[in-house]
Amino acid sequence: MRKARYTAIEGPIGVGTTCLARMLASHHKGNAVLEQPGKNPFISDFYKNKERYAFQTQLFFLFNRYQQLLHLSQRDLFESTTFADYIFAKDRIFANLNLDENEIALYNKIYAFLEARLVKPDLVIFIQASTDILMTRIRMRGLEYEKPITEEYVDRVNRAYNCFFFHYVETPLLVINTSEIDFVNRPDDLNDLVGEIDRMGEGTRYYRPLGSKGK
Repeated sequence: MRKARYTAIEGPIGVGTTCLARMLASHHKGNAVLEQPGKNPFISDFYKNKERYAFQTQLFFLFNRYQQLLHLSQRDLFESTTFADYIFAKDRIFANLNLDENEIALYNKIYAFLEARLVKPDLVIFIQASTDILMTRIRMRGLEYEKPITEEYVDRVNRAYNCFFFHYVETPLLVINTSEIDFVNRPDDLNDLVGEIDRMGEGTRYYRPLGSKGK
């Protein structure tokens, strides 16, 4: 596979996609495309009452993500290396979790129209973590709008992500379990991970942490 010009990092709430996207963009002197879920005006109400606010919350995310990714034109991607902290299909993962039958039927029509206009990543990196670790990280970052999040909901999201990426074939995929690495505080872990990303070929690969290699 040619060197990826557009890499997207994905994973459930609290797993560290934004942090890794920033670090990779800095390492490669590229651009970081980061979503800002806290700017969704419905997000706080959604976590307090999912049934009432799910559709408004999801449509805001859908159009906001679409507008942001639409700016990744072919010219931009050829001129610089880009790292995004999400893929557009992320929106559909959450929609399928949170919308009712009638809402999802309308949502899918809008999603299909918008998705066809977007450029797909050259590489997708899926970061995994256990639900316990995700909850710990969510509580540690202490975002006000995330305080009502329950462990039950995070576990549902986590399982939905694992299911989605188990069947994912649209682009090359690198799967990373963060339970044995700390790319934030251990430079060797980050350097080893960068090397693995640079060597990435076609298909799906599972990252082997630095300490496990050669065993």
